[in-house]
Amino acid sequence: MPHSTAPLATPTDPSAEVADLIVAYLEQLGIEYVFGVPGGAIEPLYNALARSARRGGPRPVVARHEAGAAFMADGYARETGKIGVCCATSGPGATNLITGVACAHDNEIPLLVITGQPVLPAFGKRALQESSCTGINVLAMFRHCTLYNSLVSHPDQIEHKLVDALLHAARFPMGPTHLSIPLDIMRHPLPSAIPSYDIRPKLSPRNMFDQEAFAHLVERVDNAKKPVLLIGGWCGKAVPAILEFASRRQIPFVTTPDGKGLVPPRHPWHRGVFGFAGHVSADAVLSDPEIDLVLAVGTTMNEWTSSGWSNSLLNNRLIHIDANDDHLMQSPMAALHVRGNIKTVFDQLLAHLDSRPPVSSKTVNPEPADPLRFLTEQDKADLLVGTTPITPQRLMHELGRHFPPSTRYLADAGNSVAWSVHYLTPEDQRLQARKGDGKGRAAKRRQSHGGWLRVTMDFAPMGWAIGGAVGTAMGNPDVPVVCLTGDGSMLMNGQEISVAVAEKLTVIYVVLNDQALGMVKHGQRLAGAEPIAFALPPTDFAAMARAMGAEGITLHSPEDFAALDINAMTKRKGPTLLDVHIDPEQVPPMNLRMRVLGTAV
Repeated sequence: MPHSTAPLATPTDPSAEVADLIVAYLEQLGIEYVFGVPGGAIEPLYNALARSARRGGPRPVVARHEAGAAFMADGYARETGKIGVCCATSGPGATNLITGVACAHDNEIPLLVITGQPVLPAFGKRALQESSCTGINVLAMFRHCTLYNSLVSHPDQIEHKLVDALLHAARFPMGPTHLSIPLDIMRHPLPSAIPSYDIRPKLSPRNMFDQEAFAHLVERVDNAKKPVLLIGGWCGKAVPAILEFASRRQIPFVTTPDGKGLVPPRHPWHRGVFGFAGHVSADAVLSDPEIDLVLAVGTTMNEWTSSGWSNSLLNNRLIHIDANDDHLMQSPMAALHVRGNIKTVFDQLLAHLDSRPPVSSKTVNPEPADPLRFLTEQDKADLLVGTTPITPQRLMHELGRHFPPSTRYLADAGNSVAWSVHYLTPEDQRLQARKGDGKGRAAKRRQSHGGWLRVTMDFAPMGWAIGGAVGTAMGNPDVPVVCLTGDGSMLMNGQEISVAVAEKLTVIYVVLNDQALGMVKHGQRLAGAEPIAFALPPTDFAAMARAMGAEGITLHSPEDFAALDINAMTKRKGPTLLDVHIDPEQVPPMNLRMRVLGTAV
């Protein structure tokens, strides 16, 4: 993008405003983008972003709907490990954000949400799109889905409240924070827009952990004869240490659905996914009566991650290790809670192993294992079915085989997440040895907790992955991003593809087109319910994509997939949509959901 030659507003310029201070703090934190939709009440923030963009600082990314902006900020945060930032104007702009913000809240994604308000003197006078306490009270609405939520009613409040919001977003328990800022406050002049504080060190995760609980953990680990690990979606930067611990202690591990993308499928101690759309092999590990210790790490213990609150997990064999008290409160039956920084806990466990003789003299096979070993023989046969229309199982197999190992996959709510959790396996992923000091300590740490597969586990809105893929690609434009979504989600949120067009992002949208709200349809069938309100009309999504400036390709068969030029697609500076007409009669692995709903026949 060419740089403007217009005069720049610098932090010490007399024209600096409150909005410039907000942007200066984002720049301090290395945040590159603000995702949103502009409007009159938020205009000063966009003016500040324009000044910032001219000097190479944070710039705006314009979403097509405010919920999409929140999803984009979510995707950006997962990829970069930074705070995602989204904004909207007052009234309906703010209320449109709420679904995306609620999704980030329940999935513990750090966001800063900024909404506008009319000028303060207009409060209570029915100003256009007023959303203060005297209008449609958005502050009250955001209270239920944010960790910090405040109206800035005086210019002198902005720095303190902004720092509070950023710290609340980034510290455990992470999540969205919200500032509602009236128009006259946001454009109030400041003598300087230079931040008073360097808050970067304050956002770093604290390394503290419960020393007394850790001593009990060491004792239980040392005495365990047949332990198992459950790796959850909140292990993130601790995963290399956890995997080294599993290998050295020769402990098999399973993952939660949201933890699947954090580990290499070929790891020799990996036993599959436990929970929604998981594997029989993982169930068998936790159901083994000889297991005497279950170390559950970084997991929320919600419906999908606990396999419907399974007794094979939630019992007195359990030790729950987590940085988040909210997670720990879901496992009161555990023998022990170890609260603290997960990476620190496992670094200390590794140090403890260093001080002891090896547990076994047996040689551990370090070779990567068959990535399909979690699947049953019927599952493996389903991967190779060559019928037309292509089955979703075969589609997942082909995606894993042909896309490069650096690909980020985002699976949308609905059948997309079920098919991907169970079947998607990037076969080119290799087991990466940790490199560092002589004891194998990793020198380079993960920058995010995203992994190669990202899903939503709690509040799971349709279309999250469509906007989330844009944010992921903005956060890391050097890797291909694949969004797995359904035709229902695409009809709800497909307009965000045009953002990927405008930003020239390498995003591949894979639409599982079965002309139905597929999870609803199959859920009704499995429950013996009335077959109603699931059908969707035939839609040419490839044509829709082309109309927005993206590449659009229609697929019906495995042969159509084989004809794709994946290499060109993943190098193209712009999105591609694959409209994949899948076999609509294939039943997704959703029995857990039916059991929890009490409708399984």
